[in-house]
Amino acid sequence: MVYLTSSLPVLLAALTTLTTSSIIPLNTRTPPNIPSPAEARSLLSAITVAPQGLQDGYSRDLFPHWITIQGACSTRETVLKRDGTNVNVGNDCYPSSGSWYSAYDGAIWTKASDLDIDHMVPLSNAWKSGAAAWTTEKRKEFANDLVNPQLLAVTDNVNQEKSDSGPEAWKPPLQTYHCEYARMWVKVKSFYELTITDPEKSALADMLDTC
Repeated sequence: MVYLTSSLPVLLAALTTLTTSSIIPLNTRTPPNIPSPAEARSLLSAITVAPQGLQDGYSRDLFPHWITIQGACSTRETVLKRDGTNVNVGNDCYPSSGSWYSAYDGAIWTKASDLDIDHMVPLSNAWKSGAAAWTTEKRKEFANDLVNPQLLAVTDNVNQEKSDSGPEAWKPPLQTYHCEYARMWVKVKSFYELTITDPEKSALADMLDTC
């Protein structure tokens, strides 16, 4: 298993270019390390298929999230800066202006308060597919992963509709995003060696067929 600790210096080096009044170019809005459709199909075929585990013992507190990344910037604020266009932030790192495109539903927002930061693979889903056996440190890395396509800014109520559902139960309303969504989900599950269920695998395969 590869841990993200070794990637932290690279991430922090990149973040040093972000001042308290940052303008983020449009071409950095896509979450990192999204595999190609062919790569995603290969990864999907190698993921262990197993029944979903139990929810017993789960708590979001077991996945320390929105940790400080640099200065006043938490994980959430770092993603808001990455995913937005012409984002300006104050000394507290919270965006004072900017615009955000929500890939799940195609909506455009100009207030950060209208957005949630979605965990591509929800924390509860991860718990039931292997994360229950992890250390707290590893769960923290998962919940704040800026290296893999695990976090993205989306319309808040759409994210709330998703809740902790897998792709067999929920898909983005914008069908043209199904391909990229599946590629991201597969990448995260594969990287963290989390299991998938049969219905989950079937749904992901169908979504990859739209690529």
